[in-house]
Amino acid sequence: MAKQLFTIGYSGYKDVDDFISELKDHDIQILIDVRSSPYSAYYENYNKEQLSRKLKENGIFYSNYAKQFGARQDNPAFYQNGYLDFELFANSDQFLEGVHAIEKSNANIVFMCAEKNPIDCHRAILVARAFYDRGHDIQHIIPNGIIHSQADIEQELLDLHFPDRYQIKFDEPEKSDEEYVVKAYQKQNEKIGFKWGELTE
Repeated sequence: MAKQLFTIGYSGYKDVDDFISELKDHDIQILIDVRSSPYSAYYENYNKEQLSRKLKENGIFYSNYAKQFGARQDNPAFYQNGYLDFELFANSDQFLEGVHAIEKSNANIVFMCAEKNPIDCHRAILVARAFYDRGHDIQHIIPNGIIHSQADIEQELLDLHFPDRYQIKFDEPEKSDEEYVVKAYQKQNEKIGFKWGELTE
């Protein structure tokens, strides 16, 4: 059955109480932390221990899914082009393990990472996309009461990577909207995907 799932980036909320208030406004019951390393160099209130304690005080359960959904994976097989291949990883057993666990839950869930803008974060380009492709309703929470759907993200990706896609081109075959969307995701993956060299340095 299709679920409504949310995402949020904590860097848009310097005050953790504002962050908690936003979650409560959307009746969030479980926060899934998709950071590979659940710590912040700038906002210590969002470190795993502090955040999980604060969430518990407000009736929200915390869980870290670094293995299932983290952007930094230690298996070189997922880095075919030198950066984490989101499409490849999204079809792995460990990623699908996370997907199935989320789909079994009846709770209201939000995926959390750091970036304020979802288009710059793997929570939208990898995690939310996978759930969206499986028929779930994705809502990206942005500060000031703004919500973007995954369809909004896809439109933003198209405008970013293929702004002239409707111009007639005689030197290449015409692409469908669906093909452009796939290519746009791939281009954004290349842009933001974690580099294997950075992992091994």
